[in-house]
Amino acid sequence: MEAENLTLDQILEWYLCAGVDETCGDTPFAPPPAAVNAPVPVIGPGVRQATTNLAQAVSSACQSAREICEKITTLEELKQAVENFEGCALKMTAAHTVFGDGNPQARVVFIGEAPGADEDRVGIPFVGRSGHLLDKMMSAAGLSRQDAYICNILPWRPPGNRTPLDSEVAVCLPFLKRQIDLVDPDYIFILGASAANSVLDTADTISKMRGKWFEYQKSNGRKAAVLASFHPAYLLRTPGQKAKSWSDLLRLRARINEENS
Repeated sequence: MEAENLTLDQILEWYLCAGVDETCGDTPFAPPPAAVNAPVPVIGPGVRQATTNLAQAVSSACQSAREICEKITTLEELKQAVENFEGCALKMTAAHTVFGDGNPQARVVFIGEAPGADEDRVGIPFVGRSGHLLDKMMSAAGLSRQDAYICNILPWRPPGNRTPLDSEVAVCLPFLKRQIDLVDPDYIFILGASAANSVLDTADTISKMRGKWFEYQKSNGRKAAVLASFHPAYLLRTPGQKAKSWSDLLRLRARINEENS
């Protein structure tokens, strides 16, 4: 059979029968080099020691805060203790300590996340645009600053309004818990995910928590009914969620009315 008369299939079959199992082109080809694993970074003893020192400092500050709170019997004493506390670095960058505000015998406590620029400037929680919106929110529940108590999980503003670090929350949490104990509210309305996660010791999102009742156990053994909702600052950025917050506030008002009728 003449080669020039063969079909492509016949030529391919002839090559296979001859033992040819690879094709070669005219252009040289080099296979890609084998992958080289990136070197594993080595953590030096200096970094490990710094991490250990930081963890020890946080643990020591938490213990110090707890011991201070055990001796506190009034909100005024607690405010003075927080202002004198040196265990949280946020105090060094804040202009003012922002303690709680409102009625110290309130049945309802509103808890936010941390002071913003306006709060840091004047030393009062929830002022400026967020504060004005909170006033309207409280009004929807038939409340005002004269018959409610307002505070944050942190008494100092994080630089740039960043999200608080877990270590910062851990150090300041004893002061918040003592503040709740001293006010001894029947109801707690939490504003924002960070505050809700800290008070309720959970990692759920605020969307998952809002609209549901929780319980908070105070040191005297009594329980407070807890609702969580969106922070006013978030509502200013996302006004479409305001209806949900208003619904949460009406739920709070309905329960107060039901339990006091």
